[in-house]
Amino acid sequence: MAGRSVGSQRRSVSGTPLPPRGQQPAASRRDLFAREEEYKRLNAELQAKTADLVRQAEEVIRDQQEVQSRPVSTQIKSYEKEEDYSLSGLLSEGIVHLHSETKPKTKNVDAVNKIQNKRHSANKGRRANSSIKLKYPDVHVANDVAIPEDFSDFSLAKTISKIEGQLEEEGIPDYIDDDIFCGISNDIGTEAQNRFLKAKLRVMQEELDNVVYECNKKENEIQNLKSQIKNFEEDCMRQQRTINLQQSQTEKYKTLFEELNKKCDGLQQQLSSAEKELESKRRLQKQAATSQSATEVRLNRALEEAEKYKLELSKSRQNNKKSCLLQAAIIGTELFLKCLKCVRHEHHYKLSKLHLFSNAKKTTKILYFRI
Repeated sequence: MAGRSVGSQRRSVSGTPLPPRGQQPAASRRDLFAREEEYKRLNAELQAKTADLVRQAEEVIRDQQEVQSRPVSTQIKSYEKEEDYSLSGLLSEGIVHLHSETKPKTKNVDAVNKIQNKRHSANKGRRANSSIKLKYPDVHVANDVAIPEDFSDFSLAKTISKIEGQLEEEGIPDYIDDDIFCGISNDIGTEAQNRFLKAKLRVMQEELDNVVYECNKKENEIQNLKSQIKNFEEDCMRQQRTINLQQSQTEKYKTLFEELNKKCDGLQQQLSSAEKELESKRRLQKQAATSQSATEVRLNRALEEAEKYKLELSKSRQNNKKSCLLQAAIIGTELFLKCLKCVRHEHHYKLSKLHLFSNAKKTTKILYFRI
């Protein structure tokens, strides 16, 4: 409201036409300064109020977080204290009602209404606490709480069956000293007793429902944990199988690696022997090439000498055509040339044969290495 009034005042101030600066009187200036001071004061008050509201909201949020962060055991204790307080209030109201039974019925009706209102308020508080419990089911008890060893196998059906078995074996006692109305006079009316017993029955029923809910919750947690344990065991078995398979595969790969290393060593030995043979063949080929070049040089010299002898014979024929000796020499030189040609052809044949043999060996080695 203050903000709206300030805004309306600002609009009115901004909307009012101002006189020119030269004609503004001193009073209007004072009014403007006063309004400005008032606006500043209102602004400071609004800021203080907003800061106070923010602080209160933070305190409320902090209190709510503290309540939520409390463990369930403390909440249950506070709930039990409230319940005891409400029951004590009910009992006190019942005693008052008993002492006032001699009064008129209107007062009795007022007392009954008071008891019902108290019980209704207690039930409301109990429902609120149970709604708090159900609203925050994820709140866990502290880790250092002592849990019995037999609680892992606890179930409500087992406990009920055990109690029924004990009752069947021992039998129900004839007289049960049920001190329900302790602290209350024995002159209480039947209607008040019925109301009190109904209220106590509702409380016990709600407590039993809470206990059953907690037991079912714990049983569900136990079942979930058992299923998780089974899943973990199955995962462990699967991982163990995979580990065994991987170990067998690694053993196989090790044996294959050793075999391949042995084969590689054998192939390296074969390669070294083949290289040695190739070197020896190269040496032989070089020797054959050198011998061939030497024989070619000799043959060329012999041919040159034969040509010289031919020229000399032709000259001698021209000079001495009649001499038989020269003819015989010519015939001999011709025969000698024929022999030299035959030797040369044979030498070329042998060299070609050697070349063919070496080429064939090379091709066989290349094919062997490719295979």
